[in-house]
Amino acid sequence: MNAIVERRPLPVGRLNRECFCIGADVDALQAWLHRDLARRGLVRPVVETHPHLFSALPVFVSREHVMGMRSVIAAVESVAALPAYRAAVLDRAPAIARFAPGPRGVFLGYDFHLADDGPRLIEINTNAGGALLNVELARAQRVCCEEVRGLTTGPVDIGCLEERLHAMFLEEWRLARGDAPLARIAIVDQTPAQQYLFPEFLLFQRLFEAHGVRAVVADPAQLDLREGVLSHNGERVDLVYNRLTDFYFDMPEHAALREAYLSGAAVVTPHPRAHALYADKRNLALLTDEQRLRACGVPQETIATLQSGIPATRPVDPADAERLWSERKALFFKPVCGFGSRGSYRGDKLTRGAFAEILEGDYVAQALVPPSERLLKEADTPQALKMDLRNYVYGGEVQLVAARLYQGQTTNFRTPGGGFAPVFYPPG
Repeated sequence: MNAIVERRPLPVGRLNRECFCIGADVDALQAWLHRDLARRGLVRPVVETHPHLFSALPVFVSREHVMGMRSVIAAVESVAALPAYRAAVLDRAPAIARFAPGPRGVFLGYDFHLADDGPRLIEINTNAGGALLNVELARAQRVCCEEVRGLTTGPVDIGCLEERLHAMFLEEWRLARGDAPLARIAIVDQTPAQQYLFPEFLLFQRLFEAHGVRAVVADPAQLDLREGVLSHNGERVDLVYNRLTDFYFDMPEHAALREAYLSGAAVVTPHPRAHALYADKRNLALLTDEQRLRACGVPQETIATLQSGIPATRPVDPADAERLWSERKALFFKPVCGFGSRGSYRGDKLTRGAFAEILEGDYVAQALVPPSERLLKEADTPQALKMDLRNYVYGGEVQLVAARLYQGQTTNFRTPGGGFAPVFYPPG
């Protein structure tokens, strides 16, 4: 009788180097998105406008890395709830951030690089895009070998995730309005049809309408506030899903949205307070400063988790210019209110001119943690793609883990074979 040999999953490092048999039919997914969304306003096929939005390759991560990321997220969330921490970060934030609207703010994005000794949180975003796109991508994945069977893409079954995401918006509404009915949502960004993630706006519109809530994709300049009612084209807007990168509603064309938010005429999520509490890059300096954390009343165990899980970060001070320049190859420079890697610089690629701009701007310097890699097999010659991992989080709970694959200095969607990629890891 032949012995039955248990087939064990391969180590994730080897899978990221050698596994090319699992993947998605990206062309078919893009074609489906165009067919599904064309009637909602998507003019050109996604394959033309977004050729590198999705990667056909998944990323494999160990259970230890997943749990390490969750430990860091839990530590940050516990600190962000402390009155002393909130007072410290809100004191230097714009006045609008001190308004407490009630809702938490949807789609916190905790972005990590994987170092040799564990994950490192490189930044937090408050309007992290891509969640619904990653849901569609995960659905398109096909497992073709036994070594990867049984791996999972997240803490929630992908078939239930849309329901969870819709429930998140209902919870935001409930926190502000209790049991009042939610009738209409505006998904808001500047010139939304020109935004790179416009297809996702249409996916959200479809999601809301499938649950009986009318939805519109709109520019904030199209919103009107009269007699305490926010409206779009004469119809009342109850909730605004905010995708703006004007995080504090400073631009004149966002005046109606700003007033509606402050007056309570509409529920806005995510909102300026969430950005100040989580996404201001100066917070990373506080979260890695042991002395200040102790002063905020943070337990030593939590401090240890933060210091091991977040690269040391400090505000850029022109008085430290000489030292920063000499140490630049070990640093990454980020604007305080930056997003999407805009205005960010790897120190080893830094020119004197760019460094002068950094000194004149509002930046932080973060210890450089090089991204790990996923190999892409091109014409039988593997190419290394860099990767970062995004945890979509609400109320301290991870909803989905996704990756972005790219080449170059910072994350982008311009790399052949790169783009959003699902993350697979052992359950447990």
